[in-house]
This record gives sequence, C-alpha cells and structure tokens, in this order.
Amino acid sequence: MTSVTPMERIWFIVNLIPHGSVLPYGIVADLAGLPGRARYVSRALKLAPDSLALPWHRVINSQGKISFAKDTDLYRQQQELLRLEGIAVNTGKISLSQYQWKPDLATLVMTLPF
Repeated sequence: MTSVTPMERIWFIVNLIPHGSVLPYGIVADLAGLPGRARYVSRALKLAPDSLALPWHRVINSQGKISFAKDTDLYRQQQELLRLEGIAVNTGKISLSQYQWKPDLATLVMTLPF
C-alpha cells in the first residue's frame, strides 16, 4: 500500500465537496487529518496540477468569505463559479449555515482512503 501525502489528502477532500456547497480551509485541513493547517490547504490548492480539475472555488475562509483580494481576477472567478452553482455570494461573503457541506460520519468512513 502506498502512502498518501498530506497534499494528496487535501486534494481528495476538496474533490469530495459537493456542487453547491463550500468548506472553510480549516475544516478541509481537519478532514484531511491535518488540524490547524488551514494555510497548508491554501498552498496545496495553489500547487495542485490543473489535471486534477479540483473544485478549488468551493473552499473559503472561516468567516465565509472569499480570501482573494477584491478587484482581482481570482476573486471575480471564484465568485462567478460559486454563483453558477447556485451559491449566493454577497459582497464576497457566503452563508456557512446555508452552504457549508456537513458530511456524515458514514460518508467519511466509507469514502476516505486514509
């Protein structure tokens, strides 16, 4: 059995986030078994090969906001991708109570390879 790197675990979790849902960086880190490593999640997304086609836009900060600076192409791109999935984005903020993915334990146990 080959070992899964921390970055691969993050990519796996991000790929599980369903259409129309979001997860904060810190929760992605927690689910990947990397508590307290929210900034590492950001780095992993930045370094992800394009071939993975990760839904990176579904990862937001713990306050429910887009982390990119306003008036940047990445900010506008993330906002548009979220809106195309039916997620309301109001001045860069997303309602976590409405859109945060809350996977059940059975889903995680049966899905995670690590």
